[in-house]
Amino acid sequence: MDGPLIPEDAQTAQDEAPRTRIQERNRAKILDAALGTFSRFGYRGARVDQIAEDAGMSKSNLLYYFGSKSAIYKAVLADLLDRWLAPLRTLDPDGDPRRELTSYIEAKLRFSAEYPEASRLFANEVMQGAPMIRDVLEGPLKALVDEKSEVLRHWAEKGLIRDVDPPHLIFLIWATTQHYADFATQIAAVTGTGIDDAAFRRSALDTLTGLIFEGLAPRA
Repeated sequence: MDGPLIPEDAQTAQDEAPRTRIQERNRAKILDAALGTFSRFGYRGARVDQIAEDAGMSKSNLLYYFGSKSAIYKAVLADLLDRWLAPLRTLDPDGDPRRELTSYIEAKLRFSAEYPEASRLFANEVMQGAPMIRDVLEGPLKALVDEKSEVLRHWAEKGLIRDVDPPHLIFLIWATTQHYADFATQIAAVTGTGIDDAAFRRSALDTLTGLIFEGLAPRA
């Protein structure tokens, strides 16, 4: 599944034309600033002038790239969803299940470490009923989960893993890996550290993969 997850009609007119390097750089600055603003204040509390200030540009310059706050928000969600789902797209039906799933879980933990704000923003959007991305969840996201569920069924048919209901395994991986970003404060309070610590992340990976692969071991 290629291309942006947010439908094309959610993009601005400027997005439809080829961009210069300066435009690409400015657009990236806006998205980075907007991610922080939306993560702190939510969609309703975020202000376009605050995003512009955080991006180091005028409000009028920002509005050249994105015509409204909703356009900025949808672009932020599109960007983070593409990065969030990229590792799932790589699951290879001809690969070794342990290697493929370990790589996927490791990538998801790394995303939680490197982009905690993105994970929390996405979680907040979904908990509010996904008003901006429901069509994405029901369309491209569902299609990707269906596609990769077939990979898991293929492995089960070959006797490489236990026969499980694939979406539940995918949900399990999402829940356990994203927890480290969405509940970072709780984790730090309990353990004194967090997923951005390399040793802690390795321990999390070893624990999660150990438990998951014990459960996926083919029955004798």
